[in-house]
Amino acid sequence: MNIDDWKSQIKRGTLDFCILLMIRQRPSYGYEIISTLEKYPILAAKENTIYPLLRRLMKEEYVSSSWQESAEGLPPRKYYSITDKGLEYISTMSKEWNNLLNAINEIKGE
Repeated sequence: MNIDDWKSQIKRGTLDFCILLMIRQRPSYGYEIISTLEKYPILAAKENTIYPLLRRLMKEEYVSSSWQESAEGLPPRKYYSITDKGLEYISTMSKEWNNLLNAINEIKGE
């Protein structure tokens, strides 16, 4: 496995968590999420990854959505918000993430 494959696997495993954390901070629309993730190259993802992921998070009831008007002349945007179930899931994911980091740091000798 090369480093790009490894990074891709890391991204697949953490993208849900990162998007839920972003939406927890404030309701966001899809393009806004994509733009924010682009600031972090290891997390950058295209529309064909993010929108299906958001649909799945909605199906699992971790997020909800609502249409909101945009600036004049622009179409409405679909905003995603965290649900109570999503907050519980983030809490569980955070604990597991910390367990993973602690294990990795221990193995690394840090």
